Amino acid sequence: MLDYPGLQAVSLVVRTGSFDKAAQALNVTPSAVSQRVKQLEERLGTVLIIRGQPCTATERGEWLCRHMEQVGLLEGELMTRLPALAEPDQPQQRVTLRVAANADSLGTWFLRAVAAFAERSPHLIDIAVDDQEHTADWLRQGRVLAAVTALNKPIQGCRVIPLGSLRYLATASPGFMARHFTNGVTLPALGQAPSLVFNQKDRLQSQWMEAAFGESPTHPVHWVPSTQGFVEASLLGIGWSANPELLVREHLDAGRLCELMAGMVLDTPLFWQVNRVAAERLVDLTRAVVETARSLLVNPQG
Repeated sequence: MLDYPGLQAVSLVVRTGSFDKAAQALNVTPSAVSQRVKQLEERLGTVLIIRGQPCTATERGEWLCRHMEQVGLLEGELMTRLPALAEPDQPQQRVTLRVAANADSLGTWFLRAVAAFAERSPHLIDIAVDDQEHTADWLRQGRVLAAVTALNKPIQGCRVIPLGSLRYLATASPGFMARHFTNGVTLPALGQAPSLVFNQKDRLQSQWMEAAFGESPTHPVHWVPSTQGFVEASLLGIGWSANPELLVREHLDAGRLCELMAGMVLDTPLFWQVNRVAAERLVDLTRAVVETARSLLVNPQG
């Protein structure tokens, strides 16, 4: 028999980040929450929560949190059909759905999908952000119920839906172009011109150079871990970067940015992968994601 009070305590500690806040949500004392978590950890023989500020889940703790999300979805559906089951003195806990998306999707189209979903659903959304090449790992590890990913092969236990491609254009300010590409955009010039890089996982600038020239030379980089920061840094002439067309088209049309090579685009196909067990109860979220993506991305499928 599963210890649901213990599971609920683990889930709330992770969601709120502390034992005190979880206790407030459950209307019990922090020591009661601590005892529930400790008993469950002792029963399972493993640590579920890394104590800190904030508290976070271990890998096994993440599994239990995702299970509780699915339980919450099932209970919400049951309460809708059988409202008499609800205890009148107990506030109904709203379900939080954890999903993963890449930063550029979050900065261009994904929040519009979340907004469309939030208009129709009482559920809350917790978005984990990672590179599109790595969000699939969050699904494999059971840390999210669904993810925007570059992986077109279904992850074990998941359904995959093609969304379309996020189009990138290599851009820089007119001043940057004048300083670094006086004789045109060439491999030697790219080897000296600073680019912008999101983090160690970001290969977009290298991929653009490989697509344009067949190779990616070693070159100086500025580290800017923000999608909007990329655009701002480009406008300020700090470096060149591959930016989503959805974010820079207005700047290009106004002449505030220039393409390094007109017509040289980099299209990144994106897919929505959703846990099969939860898929039926995530229909509204999936619909919002698919409809929004296919209205804004290039080469939509379906």
